Amino acid sequence: MKKSGLTQRVLLGLLLVLLSVFFYTLHYALFRDAHHIFLYLVGDIAFVFVEVLLVTLIIQHLLSEREKRSMLRKLNMVIGAFFSEVGTPLLEYFRAFDANAGELSSLMIVDDSWSPEHFDQMKKSLKNHNFKIDARAGNLEGLAKFIVGKRVFLLGLLENPNLLEHESFTELLWAVFHLSDELSHRKDVKNLPESDFSHLAGDIKRAHHLLVREWLAHMEHLKNEYPYPFSLAVRTNLFDPNASAEVR
Repeated sequence: MKKSGLTQRVLLGLLLVLLSVFFYTLHYALFRDAHHIFLYLVGDIAFVFVEVLLVTLIIQHLLSEREKRSMLRKLNMVIGAFFSEVGTPLLEYFRAFDANAGELSSLMIVDDSWSPEHFDQMKKSLKNHNFKIDARAGNLEGLAKFIVGKRVFLLGLLENPNLLEHESFTELLWAVFHLSDELSHRKDVKNLPESDFSHLAGDIKRAHHLLVREWLAHMEHLKNEYPYPFSLAVRTNLFDPNASAEVR
């Protein structure tokens, strides 16, 4: 099929060149003015480079940026659905495993006063946060039941080709899906050897870190683009002990 398409393009190109030669020949046969033909021919060829500049470097760039913004807007809608369906409940589960959850919560009380610089500072602080995970500390059985029950939803997200453009979120999905896979292979998560609890703690730590990172990025996106959903997200912020959906 590819060869057929290439052949058609070559034939079309040859046809266009032959038509051009035909009409230039016709022009000369009628008016006998080679000077006029070459004058406009050279001028047209010279303008081709300007057209390339306009089309490929300027117009195409603008269209590409517009398409990219549109795609990112759609991706952020998918990310919003992820947090509503899976992300926010997972944060609740993960916090119970983290001995330093209180320290993390104090950093993540986002409000209207946060500037881009504030978000950047929190991202740096998050990189240095010590996620002290103990797989015995939280509800591992409840986490297993919840996350395994969301496998179909997670697989649906992984099948979205546009997510390839959002590497950090894709990384999060793989971490969550891996944790789901690990937990689904344990018959009884309450009675595991210490080495296995340590292994699961590592998987929880990785997923928790990536999840908080994406949550913070999602909050920044809502603040910049969607003030009304951002207002609700602030009022229901699970990191804020005083959060309330009621407007006060």
